[in-house]
Amino acid sequence: WVGLWITLAVVPLEWPWILAGFLLFRVFDILKPWPVGWLDRRLHGGLGIMLDDIAAGGMAAVLLYLARWLF
Repeated sequence: WVGLWITLAVVPLEWPWILAGFLLFRVFDILKPWPVGWLDRRLHGGLGIMLDDIAAGGMAAVLLYLARWLF
């Protein structure tokens, strides 16, 4: 959940932004691009799970912030 909250911290709490944030976070969390996948492989247990969620949330937050700024 922490990754999703990081994602949603940069957007207005309106349904289109919440949905976009959820979907974008899930894409990063499932596909695990670098550095998400690297964290997931290198760190085991709860720490790895939390840090890969934080990284996925941060990446999604950056993209949503840029989308909000551009549009």
